[in-house]
Formats: sequence, structure tokens, C-alpha cells
Amino acid sequence: MIFVNSMSDLFHEKVPEDYVVAVARVMVSANWHTYQVLTKRSGRLRKLLNTSLRFAANQEHIWWGVSVENRKYGLPRIEDLQNNDAAMRFLSVEPLLEDLGKLDLGGIDWVIVGGESGPGARPMKREWVVSVRDQCKREGVPFFFKQWGGVRKSMAGRKLDGKMYDEFPQRVPHPVMAPQECLALAAEFEAEYKRTDLLGIANIGSPPLELALR
Repeated sequence: MIFVNSMSDLFHEKVPEDYVVAVARVMVSANWHTYQVLTKRSGRLRKLLNTSLRFAANQEHIWWGVSVENRKYGLPRIEDLQNNDAAMRFLSVEPLLEDLGKLDLGGIDWVIVGGESGPGARPMKREWVVSVRDQCKREGVPFFFKQWGGVRKSMAGRKLDGKMYDEFPQRVPHPVMAPQECLALAAEFEAEYKRTDLLGIANIGSPPLELALR
């Protein structure tokens, strides 16, 4: 399971659309992995999944998600996530900063909840978490409770009402591509990226494409 751009946002406005498409093409090709793609730029996610990323939207091994930290910014992202052809959609309710009220979980396949951690972490109330958990239970949506967070998150742990919640959507298994096929496909991608000047961008702080295809 691979968290794509875990420390950044693939859908940031400064990331070229051709580059986003190139990343998606590698994810589609290396389908024996499961990819989690999380963004706060839900408007751009919706637009691209309905246009240039339509070829990747319906791939069940690619999970598309949005951050839902509060009502003002988070809840509108859910609607953006629902208004596309994605096969797998998830919500990262982390950090949960307030009571979200009633959620529209239509078409949502997974919900993660967690509190903020580190110095200056804002507190998360139990009733906020329970509200999300109970709504997931009623709608049959897998619920994953990541952490209570806080300044010392390891001490706070991740049990909710004495229980660990480690629910996941069902993953779809695919056979691993033979090594020679991986190398041939990587060479094909690299040749194309050189023509479009994307290879230089992709190689900054990144492993060679053939590693991504393993």
C-alpha cells in the first residue's frame, strides 16, 4: 500500500497537469500495489478525474481521497469527491477539529479519523469521533481510527471506547508484472517523459521509474 505524495499534494495548482497524468499512468500500470491519493484541492481532483484522469478514475486499486478537518473547508470537499467517476473514494478526517454534524457518505468507501499531534496540537473531543464512527457503522463504511493525537500522541494511543478500529476496504489483488516487462514499460515511460520534459521533474528526489513499477 503506497501513500502517494504523503508530504505534499499531487493536485496543487503548481503541479503540471501532464505530470499528474504521468503519475497516474504509472499507478495504473503497476496495479499490484494499492495507492492512496489524498488532496485538499478537491476542485482540481474533481475536474481531472472527469477529464484527463478518467482512465485512472475507475481503477479499484487507486483510492482517491480528500481531507475533511472541519465544516467550512472539509465538508465541501466531500461533494467534489462524490462528483466524479472514481471507483474508490475515502475521507481523511484528520485532524478532526470540530463536530462535523451529519455526513453525506454516499459513494464513500473508507473513512479515517485522527487527532492533531505535536506541539500546539488542538484537542479532539470523543463525541466528535463517535459521531463519525456511528455514521460509518450505519452506512456500512469501513472506519479506521488512527490516533487521539496530542503533544504526546504515543501516550494517548488509538483506542476508542477500549477498542482498536482498523477497518479497511477490500483490496483487489492483481498479479505482479514480470521483471522484464517492468523494465520495458519503464523504458517506454522514460522515453516519453524525456520528450515532454517531465523526466527531469520526476527524478528530483525520486527513485528511477523502474523502482516505482516494482
